[in-house]
Amino acid sequence: MKQTKLWMVAAIMTLCGTSFNLSGCKEERVAILPVSGTLEEAFPTDSAPLIVHEAMNYAFMDRYENILDDKENHVSVWSLVNCNPGISSEGYGIIVVKDKESTKLPDIYHGKNPQARYDAQKGVLWLTCGVMEGTGVLVEKLYMLRFSEDNMAHIVSSIDPYDMQQTICKRLGYSIDGERITFYEGERELCVSTNHTTDMGGFDEEQPIWIGEQISYELSGDDPYVRVVPGVKFTTGLVLTYDDMPTFAACVDLQDDESFDIDELESVVLD
Repeated sequence: MKQTKLWMVAAIMTLCGTSFNLSGCKEERVAILPVSGTLEEAFPTDSAPLIVHEAMNYAFMDRYENILDDKENHVSVWSLVNCNPGISSEGYGIIVVKDKESTKLPDIYHGKNPQARYDAQKGVLWLTCGVMEGTGVLVEKLYMLRFSEDNMAHIVSSIDPYDMQQTICKRLGYSIDGERITFYEGERELCVSTNHTTDMGGFDEEQPIWIGEQISYELSGDDPYVRVVPGVKFTTGLVLTYDDMPTFAACVDLQDDESFDIDELESVVLD
């Protein structure tokens, strides 16, 4: 019996690198750190200049750009581009038309590339508008509209980018090993990205991974999908870098009371 026990101890010592500490056989857990958010608060309520309100009472002419023309369901959406010839709308103004009934929404800030899609089965008009746009920056707000019996459109719910950022910050984590950045949702590994930037002084020691500057939406499917791209902060430079960074997407479930949730995050490859 003693010989049998000695043989078992010898086998364990061999497997664990001749260590008497059996806990040394356990796999070392990776320290998963939370990402940080660049947006510090919710965006203020949109309020268009008076000239935008006035312009939306004039004839269409060349003032609008069509962003949705759903002929099957008789729904179209238009964004105001020019208040008058040579006078910009400053990114404000949406008109929704259903069965020839027009709803003017002058106070919606739509940005440069708004998108819209009508889901006839659910009776929902989805609208995404850029609230921050620039080099390396695309932050969108998601709106859900419904139609009343007289075919007038009403905003019933929306998601502020700050609220979406905070939701994703609770889910998305990372670990760094050399130049390899591994992303996780909880403890589930999403993907690994390798940093190839060599002239920025290395990763910021305090907080190298951020989200918030790139939060957008995809409306081509049955439900809207949020897309987020994390950025890297280095020890030099004042802006986040998005080279070599993945895109994460998740299906969005938005309710009429403005509550929302997202499905599991997935790493996606964009066309």
